[in-house]
Amino acid sequence: MTEPRADIADVEPTPVGAAASELATVPGVATIHAGPMRREALHFALRNKKLVGGLAVVVAFLLLALLGPFFTADDPLAYVGPQSAPPSGEYWFGTTTFGQDVFNEFVHGLRATFLVGSIAALIAGVVGMVVGFTSGYRGGMLDEILNMVTNIVLVLPVLAVLMVIAAYLDVRTVLSQSVIIGLFSWPWVARAVRAQTLSLRSREFVDLAKLSGAPVRRIIFREIAPNMASYLFMVVILLFGSAVLIAATLDFIGLGPSEGVSLGLMLNHAKQWSAMNLGLWWWFIPPGLAITTIVGSLYIMNVGLDEVFNPKLREM
Repeated sequence: MTEPRADIADVEPTPVGAAASELATVPGVATIHAGPMRREALHFALRNKKLVGGLAVVVAFLLLALLGPFFTADDPLAYVGPQSAPPSGEYWFGTTTFGQDVFNEFVHGLRATFLVGSIAALIAGVVGMVVGFTSGYRGGMLDEILNMVTNIVLVLPVLAVLMVIAAYLDVRTVLSQSVIIGLFSWPWVARAVRAQTLSLRSREFVDLAKLSGAPVRRIIFREIAPNMASYLFMVVILLFGSAVLIAATLDFIGLGPSEGVSLGLMLNHAKQWSAMNLGLWWWFIPPGLAITTIVGSLYIMNVGLDEVFNPKLREM
């Protein structure tokens, strides 16, 4: 999955923080209120087929993950039916070689997959943004130190490091997997946010906030961050999709959670018990197709958001 286009922030930003109202009183400085800007973005968002289509697919899977477990057995790995039964009215996705309901595993696995993606994206996003904003705004020695740490983590072979850490954990849970993925996924976010902060910190509305005596925290989160909101939103989407792929990879090679089920673990179990050789396509196709569809839809959403937020790419 590609990173958001950097030229989104190249368009002259309209102040949307506290300094916007103050700039409106400065002679010669024209501002556009945030309200019309939001309505304009919403107008183009609703007309963008890529964004609407991708969002609809992701929401459909999310609803299935949230509501599906309430209509299935509490234990997704319970032996409930005949062995190796094909899809039917009673067992929608068939059963495994042990008589487990594949649909029951699927909906519980979806929930675990969304949980890993959400937690990992949140951790990586928060760490990356804090490091990026601090490094880009403060500059000096602090910038050098944070940039050095970012570069060190950035050049680490993430998947190999995650495999080593996961292999040495006696008990692996969805939460621990999410935290590990999140702690190694933030460097590119920090670099991107730092670059945009370096560009925005010299703008007039930031200078005005400094002159008004606003503290650094307020300047960053009320003046700079709002003008990067569209970019940051796309970053979170990419982090979510990346976390889902990394988690599925770890699960598939047997380094996923020790208990429970996920889409990646379903693929691992299907491979381990020769589902492909036995012709049990209903065991491995649903989880594999779901992972591909979710990540692909997130990428399409990102392309659609790029067109919405960048006037140069909008379809009139």
